[in-house]
Amino acid sequence: MRHEAPGPSAPGLRRPRPLAPRRAPQEDAMHHDHRRLGRELDLFDTDPLIGAGLPYWLPAGAVVRHSLEEYVREVERRAGYRHVYSPVLGKRELYEISGHWSHYSDDMFPPMDLGGEQVVLRPSLCPHHAVIYRSRAHSYRELPLRMAELGGMYRSELSGVLGGLTRVRAIQLNDAHIFCTLDQVAEEAAAALELIRRAYAAMGIAPARYRLSLPGPGGKYVAAPELWERSTALLRDVLDASGIAYEAAEGEAAFYGPKIDVQVADGAGRESTLSTVQIDFHQPERFGLHYIGADGAKHRPVMIHRSVVGSVERAVAHLLDHHGGAFPAWLAPVQLTVLPLSDSQLPAADALAARCTERGLRAEVVGPERGTLGARIREARLVPYQAVVGAKEAADGLVAPRLRDGRRLDALPSDEFLDRMEHLVRAHSTELWDGV
Repeated sequence: MRHEAPGPSAPGLRRPRPLAPRRAPQEDAMHHDHRRLGRELDLFDTDPLIGAGLPYWLPAGAVVRHSLEEYVREVERRAGYRHVYSPVLGKRELYEISGHWSHYSDDMFPPMDLGGEQVVLRPSLCPHHAVIYRSRAHSYRELPLRMAELGGMYRSELSGVLGGLTRVRAIQLNDAHIFCTLDQVAEEAAAALELIRRAYAAMGIAPARYRLSLPGPGGKYVAAPELWERSTALLRDVLDASGIAYEAAEGEAAFYGPKIDVQVADGAGRESTLSTVQIDFHQPERFGLHYIGADGAKHRPVMIHRSVVGSVERAVAHLLDHHGGAFPAWLAPVQLTVLPLSDSQLPAADALAARCTERGLRAEVVGPERGTLGARIREARLVPYQAVVGAKEAADGLVAPRLRDGRRLDALPSDEFLDRMEHLVRAHSTELWDGV
């Protein structure tokens, strides 16, 4: 079986379009437009029949998205999070209790009448998680209880602010809520910041700055001065103890509490929030959450909202902007391009690609019908690894690897090559090769 990308006749699975000529690295930082690249690389697109701010993901983009989601789920699992699923709809009453209806309804889609009730597309996951917590009794021995979900949420953004994947109306959010005692807040918030740091290292990106987002003038915030003061003091202590430089910004808080925003910037210097850590005393009170303490009495938990990579859409937009389509190997839609020199090496090339698939790696055979070797190498310039298979390599079970950064490696046994490649992919490394 040939491991090639489907031909242009397959709708939605066409071969990526030729990219513009390669610029110097300093120019790339200014010209990486994730909207242009996303379409050129067949990652995502839009259609008027679906609507503005509602992009769809093509197969290559879905691979990037799945890889990112699988990474964050596993990182959370190892950190003691338990994953849940919750509906994307909720009764209007749910958001009246949470405070979204009175403080955030301008950004929500209109309610839908359903059997004498009104249901709403959720703008956030936190009310659902509060209800899930409330559905069972909890002891202090269970805390901290870390609840995570990669879930959809919907916001009625104005058409003028929509753009590519950065600002959309249907959002897949890497969200989590930690229910804990007051004494556990600092440690849990600091651990969330560490998860964010590790994820950014794996994605090969860096924060532009950390922001302590505080309330500003106006009536969009919950009127509870004492709770705001406690939350703000706790977040300042966490940032100071972590040694993280940060800037305070008024008017950027959530309606229910202050937050740490991890800001990223595109090549033009435009900032957006990718990851957050928030401390919330408001919703535990609104939903009547409690746990049984060591004294046998009921106590109110603190709720920490936390997102490691933010929305999948915005994360992929920033990865495209930052890497220009040259994703870290573990995120790349195709991780290895196999390049047979002639048709006689096609069986060996197909066998190598099949062994990649068995290992959970993503490989594509690009045969001589696609042009000269040089043309095929240029076509695959964003693929992390290329394996040239000539007559000698096919006969001896070798490959002659080329790396995306231009390095050429000595021919080596194909199993050794795949072992080393697999190790780096599994480690979510941003390095292409060890020991070179």
